[in-house]
Parts: sequence; structure tokens; C-alpha cells
Amino acid sequence: MDPLGARCQFVEVQTLSTWEWQPDPEGEEKEYNFSQQAFLSPFPYREDINRKIVLYNGNVALLNCTAIVNTSNETLTDKNPISESIHTYAGPELRDEMLKLKGCRTGEAKMTKGFNLAARFIIHTVGPKYKTKYRTAAENSLYNCYRNVMQLAKEQAMASVAVCVVSTTKRGYPLEDATHIALRTVRRFLEKYGESIETVVFAVTDTEEPTYRKLLPLYYPRSEEEECASLPLIPTDIGNSEGEPVVPERQIRIAEKPGCLEVDSEAETLDSDLGQVGTHAFSRMEGDVDKQRKLILQGQLSDATMQKQHQRNYNRWLCRARAEDLSDIAALKALYQTGVDMCGRTVMVLVGRNIPVTLIDMEKALLYFIHVMDHITVKEYVMVYFHTLTGEHNHLDSEFLKKLHEIVDTNFFQCFLSYVNFSCQVSTWFFTTFSVSGMKQKVHHVETLQQLFTCILPEQIDIPPFVLEYDARVRPYTHTILSV
Repeated sequence: MDPLGARCQFVEVQTLSTWEWQPDPEGEEKEYNFSQQAFLSPFPYREDINRKIVLYNGNVALLNCTAIVNTSNETLTDKNPISESIHTYAGPELRDEMLKLKGCRTGEAKMTKGFNLAARFIIHTVGPKYKTKYRTAAENSLYNCYRNVMQLAKEQAMASVAVCVVSTTKRGYPLEDATHIALRTVRRFLEKYGESIETVVFAVTDTEEPTYRKLLPLYYPRSEEEECASLPLIPTDIGNSEGEPVVPERQIRIAEKPGCLEVDSEAETLDSDLGQVGTHAFSRMEGDVDKQRKLILQGQLSDATMQKQHQRNYNRWLCRARAEDLSDIAALKALYQTGVDMCGRTVMVLVGRNIPVTLIDMEKALLYFIHVMDHITVKEYVMVYFHTLTGEHNHLDSEFLKKLHEIVDTNFFQCFLSYVNFSCQVSTWFFTTFSVSGMKQKVHHVETLQQLFTCILPEQIDIPPFVLEYDARVRPYTHTILSV
């Protein structure tokens, strides 16, 4: 107990400003010029959720709430700054209590009393060690950390919980990647099961606060305008409805009676079932592989078999794309998703000037394209290519485009080419006529932005500022002023 009249060192959660009312670091309000109807965010503006979120820069051990989170290792003996501070304020009883837990596996969460802390309970969890080679496993483990913490808080009817940054520097997890997982996991949990939880505090340090402030508007927008402005910055991989990372190639698909052929009659006998044993793909092990390759070369495979080969090839490339660190390619901002066209099709933008072909690894660029387009190509979509102010070092060669076409499904594809010069038009004609059959009817040349706006409304496409400036300079009388 503190001496009478002495100032308490613990911080009351109720005195902290919620995220709804926290100002931007710059101290000034931002102006947004986006149409509110133009975007559908996976994380819409929710005032009720924002009132529960607090961003706190300080020591998590000093917070007076129902529970705080401690990040440790598998033996619960890690000596990181957060854990040491919690042990210092909680007292020696905590260490004795933790010996009874007999460790904690990565991704799990276990609870002890708070002892001398202001918090009643401490939730201990173990974050993963990060290695690029095992990135998928690390993402799943980190998701489980935050999910199990929130689940434990709900099961124990906790009103408030303070969550530290689980992925410590010692574990080597990239801060920004870890922040995305933390914010979206808590958001999804509050959406579905957060009725009884009143406050979630994200406790950060000076090093971590800028990253959290930058990414919080993506998952907890404070207005509909901020929701629209944040949409282009949301990663393509946002997990499933629970926020859990999704790996399509690892999903289990169970077919009904996989050993039997489909028949029109519902009457099936034991003899007919046994007659199919040994005829399905698993027992055949796909037959003679050399024979299949020969048929591929001769063009004699059926459409179903060709589709199966294409899907298998695509899954291999997608698996590579998810495992690679493509942040350097993403930083170019050469390919991004924007709104929809007049027909309701998703619009993708490709900026030619932002692709330094001679300076980057084009195979990584190919992997990035596959990663970004994964969720787009399953339905009709439109690609808008801006050739404005591109140079010789920005031209994507035909081999790259042909490889991309072979891997990514372009059945639902339409393309608009803007500000292309004569040489680019010739290259496009040659590519669509001779390299890729059936593509010529899907490619359309657009001379001005006004022509583009007859298909895609101005508020539905995020156009690079230099393209707008070029259009205003070249065609000042047809230029329409846009807010981007």
C-alpha cells in the first residue's frame, strides 16, 4: 500500500483517452476527398469498438485493469524488459506461481494472479521466433497468442485487458508485420465476442508507438472518411473472418465418398462400391508422369486435365509468393487495388513509371503480382495501365507478361492502356496477336483520362498525381480536377 497522501504510481485505465478521441501526432485534422459510397472496407468504422481501444505509451505493469499480458519464452523465464518489469512490481510470489504452470507452448496463453500489481491477473503468452523460411508458421503462432489472450479474457469475464507487444526484439519478428496481426486479431474478436470486454489497451514503447499510430486507422478508422482513406493501405492478406492467416494450399477438403464415381442413381450396392476401389487418383498416383508430359507437349490433354495442371502450377507459385519477403516490391506502389468500374468490376491499377525493370528482381515482381492478384482473379476485374512518363528502363518485356498470363487466370480480365506511345502500341498488338491468343479483344487503348472516366468514375480510381499533372499540361481544356 502507498503511504497516505503519496502519489500512486499505477495508472487508472479509465483516465486514458480512447482511440476514438486520440488526436493525430501532427496536431491537426486531416482532410479527405473520397466518396464514402465508393469503398467497402473489411474493417468499417465502428464507434462502439473504437470506444474500447486505448493506445498507451508506457509500462504495461503499471496499468490498473483486470489483466495485463506478459510476453515470455517456453519456460516462462525470459528476461525481456516487459517481463522483468512485471516481476519487479508483482513481487517474488509471481515467480513461485509460474513454476506451477510448468512452462507454456508457443501461441498458448496461461493465467496467474497479479499479486502486488494493480491488475488482478497476468496472462502469460509465448510469441514465435521469426524466420523468413517459416513465415507462415510464425504468423499462425502470433495470431494464436493474441487470440488466446482475448479468449481467456472473455472466459474469465474480464472487463479490461492491457496487451503488450508480444513479439519481442529478441524473437526477431518484424514490428510492422506483427502489428498488423495484433490489430486485426483483436478487431475481429471484438466484432464477434467483445460484448463483455469494455477496454483493450495496446501498451507500447516509444519505438513501437509510431507503427501502431500508423496502422491503427486501417483496422479502427475513427470516421467514415478515415475508413475510405485507409482502404488502399490495407494488406491483401487480412486472414479469415477470425483474423487468422489463411493458406489455401493447406486447407483440407473432404469429398463425399472419394473412392466412388458420381452416378445418377441413388441406389448403390456394396459390390459397386468395392468395384471402384483402386480407381481413384490417390491409388493410381496420377498414372505415368512421362506419358502425361508427352500428352501435354502434343496438346492431347483434356480441358479438365489442363485446368488441373494449371491450378497445381498456380498453387506452387502462390506458395512461394506467400513465403517470400516482397516488401521492397510493394514499396514501389506499382500495382494496387482501387474502386470498381461502371459494371461493378474490381479495378486494379498498374503504374509503368514505378517499375524499374533494370534495378529489381523481376521474379520477385512476378511473385508480388501473383500475391496481390490472388483474391481478384476469381471474378471479373479490370486492369488500368498508366504508361505516362515511362522510360526504356520501365518496359515490362513480353516474356514477363507471358509468364504472368500463364500463371494467373485471365478469363475475367479487361485492360485499359492509358497514354501509350506508338512503340508501346506496336508491342501490345504483337503480344496480344501472336503471344497470347484471345487477349486482343480484352485490351483497349485510352487516349485521355476523360475517355477512361466513361468506363470508371473519377472517384472510383486512385490516379497517381504525376498522371493528373501530365493530363492537365497536355490537355488543359479537357482536364477535370480530381482530389486524390
